[in-house]
Amino acid sequence: MNYNIEQPEGGVPIKMWTQGVPVEPEAKQQLANAAKLPIIFKHIAAMPDVHLGIGATVGSVIPTIKAIIPAAVGVDIGCGMMAAKTTLRAEDLPDSLAALRSAIEKAVPHGSAPKHRGRDPGSWENPPETVDQVWATLVDEFDALCELHPRLKKTNNRKHLGTLGTGNHFIEVCLDEVGFVWFMLHSGSRGVGNAIGTHFIELAKKDAERNMRNLPDKDLAYFEEGAQHFGDYVRGVSWAQRFAMKNREVMMANLIATVRSVITKPFEAHVEAVNCHHNYVQQERHFGEDVFVTRKGAVSAKRGEMGIIPGSMGARSYIVRGLGNPESFESCSHGAGRVMSRTKAKKMFTVEDQVKATEGVECRKDADVIDEIPMAYKDIDAVMAAQSDLVEVVHTLKQVVCVKG
Repeated sequence: MNYNIEQPEGGVPIKMWTQGVPVEPEAKQQLANAAKLPIIFKHIAAMPDVHLGIGATVGSVIPTIKAIIPAAVGVDIGCGMMAAKTTLRAEDLPDSLAALRSAIEKAVPHGSAPKHRGRDPGSWENPPETVDQVWATLVDEFDALCELHPRLKKTNNRKHLGTLGTGNHFIEVCLDEVGFVWFMLHSGSRGVGNAIGTHFIELAKKDAERNMRNLPDKDLAYFEEGAQHFGDYVRGVSWAQRFAMKNREVMMANLIATVRSVITKPFEAHVEAVNCHHNYVQQERHFGEDVFVTRKGAVSAKRGEMGIIPGSMGARSYIVRGLGNPESFESCSHGAGRVMSRTKAKKMFTVEDQVKATEGVECRKDADVIDEIPMAYKDIDAVMAAQSDLVEVVHTLKQVVCVKG
C-alpha cells in the first residue's frame, strides 16, 4: 500500500500518497477541514506534491456528492499542461538558444504589469486572426454567462486567449531520454477564469452566511445542487475549462510556428500531444456513484490515460500513463509541489543561487524569478517514487529553454 491514512475527528479518512515527501502541518490541517464537510464522498486523496493552498490544499482530490466547492477549484480554473513531441532532435537545435528564447518571448504575450502602468504585456494588443477564430467558438456561451453575471463582461477574455500569464506558468523546449525535442507549456484560463472563480467563491460565501453553515474554513463554502447559483457555476466553470484547453492549443500552435521561424530544418510536431487540466471539477463515476471530482493541483490518471507531471525550472519533467488506481479517484500529482512560499524563497535565495540551479537552461536568471528557483519545490524524484502505484513514466524530459510568465 503506497498511501498512509489520516483520520480527522468528525471527518472522512484522508489517504495520503506522501511516503518520503515532506508535508507541512498547515496542509494537513487544511485537508482535515475539508474532510469534515458533510458533502464529501468516501475519502479525500492527497497527492505527493500536496501543500497549503487557499481554502483547499493544492495537490488534493476532493469528491463531493451533489455539491461543488468553488474555492477548491480555485481561480486558475482549467490550469494545466500541454506537451507535444516533435521529430526534431537535440543536434538540430542551434548552439546558442538565446535567439530561440527571445523569439518565443516576443511571439507569446506573457507577464503582467500593475494596472496604473498602462497596457497589460500579458495580453494581445490586437489578437491575431487565429485567436479570433477560436474565440468565435467560445463567445456565444460567454455572452450568455455575462447576461446572468454582468461583472464578468469587464474582464480580459478575448485578448488573453493564447497567452501565458505569470508566476509558475511557463513555456519550455525540452529533450527526452533519447534526444527528441518536445515543446511543453503550462497555463490556464487567465483573467477571465480568475474573474469567474472569484465571483462564484464570493457568492458561495454569501450563501453559506445566509444558510448559517458552520464551516471549518469560510473558503470551503459550497453550492449544493438545486441552489440558486449551482447551475450558473457549473456553466461558468465548464466554459473556463474549455477556454483554458483552447488557450494552450492556440499557444502551442504559435510556439511551433515560432520555432519554425528560427530552426529552418522541416519538422513535424504533435507526434504525441497531451493536453490535461490540473485545476478543475467534473462529474465522474467512482465506487458505483456519480460524484463531482475536484482536482486542485492533481491530474486525471485513468488506466492508459496520458498525463504530464512537470518538475521545477531546473528539474526533470515526466510524461506519464495512468494506472487507474481507484483509491486516488484515478488521479496523480500535477508537479513537484512547493516546499516554501514565494516570499520565503525570495528571502532565502539570491540571483547567484538561481544561476547555479538553472545551469544549462536558457532562461531568465534575475531577481524577479527567484520565487521559482528549483529549491522552492519538492524533489521531483521523491514525488514520483511516492506515486508509483498511480502512474508509470513513459518519457523523461529535461528543459533546455524555459520562458517564465
